[in-house]
Amino acid sequence: MSAAVHNPALVPPGISAPAGAGSAGSAVGPAIVDPARFGQLLDARRIGVQFSNHAVQRLHRRGINVEPGTLQRLDDAVGRAAGKGARDAVVFVDGTAFVVSVRNKTVITAVDRDHMRDHVFTNIDSAVIG
Repeated sequence: MSAAVHNPALVPPGISAPAGAGSAGSAVGPAIVDPARFGQLLDARRIGVQFSNHAVQRLHRRGINVEPGTLQRLDDAVGRAAGKGARDAVVFVDGTAFVVSVRNKTVITAVDRDHMRDHVFTNIDSAVIG
């Protein structure tokens, strides 16, 4: 009968595997994650909205700068929309319209004041002024 093979994915972060738990002949040991670093990574995923690649391209192409204050107001507005049960919202902050997937906390696209004139927002169930 062969020795049990250790699966590092099953070891909780910050806990090292028991001695001899690695597979025979394996030079790679279990990954040990610093609990403080894991907490920081987890907090970073919970805080703030994310930007899709499409949204980042639109921001760059249209020269829209998202300052920390704008980002905070956007995040607060998305939180308010989520509290009301919104799924997809357009959030207006500082003359920019952000189309946001509220459930995923992800900005899908952004439109500045100059491009808003002819723009039609579809599949939106909410509007929030941040």
